[in-house]
Amino acid sequence: MTIAIRPATPADIPAITEIYAESVRTGTASFELEAPDEAEMARRMNEIVGKGFPYLAADDGGHFAGYAYAALYRTRPAYRFTVEDSVYVAPGRQGRGVGRALLTALVEACAARGHRQMIAVIGDSPRQAGSVALHKAVGFQHIGILPDVGFKHDHWCDTLLMQRALGDGGRSKP
Repeated sequence: MTIAIRPATPADIPAITEIYAESVRTGTASFELEAPDEAEMARRMNEIVGKGFPYLAADDGGHFAGYAYAALYRTRPAYRFTVEDSVYVAPGRQGRGVGRALLTALVEACAARGHRQMIAVIGDSPRQAGSVALHKAVGFQHIGILPDVGFKHDHWCDTLLMQRALGDGGRSKP
């Protein structure tokens, strides 16, 4: 099947909400404890898109297969050229190249917008081997680990930081 990447739309909110809710309920990639409803997910999408950041969707053989977006890594002005990525793939579609297609397109979209660094904040990294491998495959490097910073599903979770340059990265002024 061919994976098609396109801008996400409000019509995708039910599928996005379902994928994210599953991740919140059963996983540790997100440190949220309660899954947001469709109205909240729509609000979040509108905020991200309204600030000029990419929010992408993946279709795999005519099925909604995942989504990805980037937003500011931190809100203080000096961080304005650094973004954080988020990638979520539907259960049953993982391991088929959907995440890689989404993240590759996200990297390209952010570089085209003039961003210079992308940070991956991967929660509970020992249980997120797929996410770590995905980011490594798309050029991210391991930067550091923050041990025991989250508590979810009855255990302490770390946060792994990975980073990759976009465009000239830090080799030139913006």
